Amino acid sequence: MKTIDGGSAVKGGYYLSKSNWEIFPIARDGQTLPGPASEHYVQVPTAAALALMPVLGGLMVVFLPFIGLYMTGKAVLSPVGKMFSRSAQDLGATITPGWAPGAAHFTGKASDEKKVDAETAGQAKLEELAREVEEKRKT
Repeated sequence: MKTIDGGSAVKGGYYLSKSNWEIFPIARDGQTLPGPASEHYVQVPTAAALALMPVLGGLMVVFLPFIGLYMTGKAVLSPVGKMFSRSAQDLGATITPGWAPGAAHFTGKASDEKKVDAETAGQAKLEELAREVEEKRKT
């Protein structure tokens, strides 16, 4: 299917807009398609256009109430959502997460025995270093 840009001179027939699914009839050869060049059209055979028009109209009739309900709900609930969003942002700014990004959390917690062993080993090294310093001072 050949895509034709808006504003182009085309031969007569029916053209379907890809952006808004609207069919534009062109009566004579050389007339231009409506819209800017960013709008894209596809030429549709006459029989397909006649079959497609009631389908597009029916889809609009079926989905128009849902579109109206959606837009009404959005207009009503948007201010309420903004109110809660603002308070949630304020609350989130005061809370510090309990995890550190990049930390390994599946390694388990160190037991108290390991802490005690590390403290005694560190204390023994300090005492040994202190003895070395005293010996060097005497000499």
